[in-house]
Amino acid sequence: MHDMPSSNAVWGAFLHQNGFQRRTIPNTCPDCYTIKDFTRDYPQGEYLLATGTHVVAVKDGNYFDTWDSGNEIPIYYWQKEA
Repeated sequence: MHDMPSSNAVWGAFLHQNGFQRRTIPNTCPDCYTIKDFTRDYPQGEYLLATGTHVVAVKDGNYFDTWDSGNEIPIYYWQKEA
């Protein structure tokens, strides 16, 4: 793809090819809806949440990261389709 592996276009294409669908974040509070809020609203399933500079894995209401990113604001997410 002539781009860095960490670029949104590259990893987004990889996710799409592997059964994930890109979705938008609910617009109830675009500047205050956190990753913790997302996990409460989506207690089941597999997701990857994208912030402006970071990606966080979420599975069955738990987020997984190298640091506590629960207060970060997600911009969009990828959902694993069944």
